[in-house]
Amino acid sequence: MKAESNESLDLLSVFLTGIPGLEAQHGWLSIPFFTMYIVAIVGNSLIMAAVQADPALHEPMYLFLSMLAATEVGVSVSTLPTVMGILWFDAFQIDFDGCLTQMFFIHTFSCMESGVLLAMSYDRFVAIYNPLRYTAILTLPRIVSMGLVITLKSVTLMAPLPVLLRLLPYCHTNILSHSYCLHSDLIQLPCADTKLNSILGLAIVLATFGLDSLLIVVSYMLILYTVLDIASGEGRWKALNTCMSHICVVLVYCVPMIGVSVMHRTAKHASPLAHTLMSSIYLFVSPVLNPIIYSVKTKPIQQGIVTVLSCKRELL
Repeated sequence: MKAESNESLDLLSVFLTGIPGLEAQHGWLSIPFFTMYIVAIVGNSLIMAAVQADPALHEPMYLFLSMLAATEVGVSVSTLPTVMGILWFDAFQIDFDGCLTQMFFIHTFSCMESGVLLAMSYDRFVAIYNPLRYTAILTLPRIVSMGLVITLKSVTLMAPLPVLLRLLPYCHTNILSHSYCLHSDLIQLPCADTKLNSILGLAIVLATFGLDSLLIVVSYMLILYTVLDIASGEGRWKALNTCMSHICVVLVYCVPMIGVSVMHRTAKHASPLAHTLMSSIYLFVSPVLNPIIYSVKTKPIQQGIVTVLSCKRELL
């Protein structure tokens, strides 16, 4: 019986959803979507290349920024094949295992992004609370260890999700509400009890995004408390200014996520187009804006990117 179930899953297909009501305009809509993918992937890749190439950027703040850029590239690359496949080729169908694989990578990279944002908030706290021991506390081995822990935690927490979904029976039309595969969509498909999947999914969200968000808030409360103890107004502003880029990135990450969550729970009767647009905003805002924010507000990153581009131009 189990062999028959596995065989049926191998033949199972999942159907994704494009942009409801605008199917005829998919060709034109592919232009802004592809442009955003290019900006996200190239922009974040340039930040990683700049940090790697410039020894002056081998500091904790920029190493964490490089990790964040890597997670943004991962999220973008994970969704690109199905989103652009739908817009370019009307490829709405995806095999079940491919859908589970995409789901795993999307959620894993999103979890890693949350963990890196928390690490960056800790970095800013150390830089303001104990600037003299900043580099002594955040040494390269510790930064690498933090990155490995974030990666291992994300992979370990997300690995059970596709395994549990594959054990369930599927016996009806498998249509998802997005252009990519998410756990919240996939648990609606089985014709069996998915209570365990739902509980596990909620526990993972609370243990990652919920806990990370809480700790980020605590970090900034401690940062604010420390800044208020600084005697001069100029010193306070200088200390806060070192956190502005990270604050903007956290807001860019959290606001769309909260918006999608609130809309999903309070506006269930809104048009499918509205839900699709909100999901697209959540998908693209952070990867597209993060490299722009750091490129505009951080001069060393600007100089590093210019150096990388200059070297590539010379090679050509």
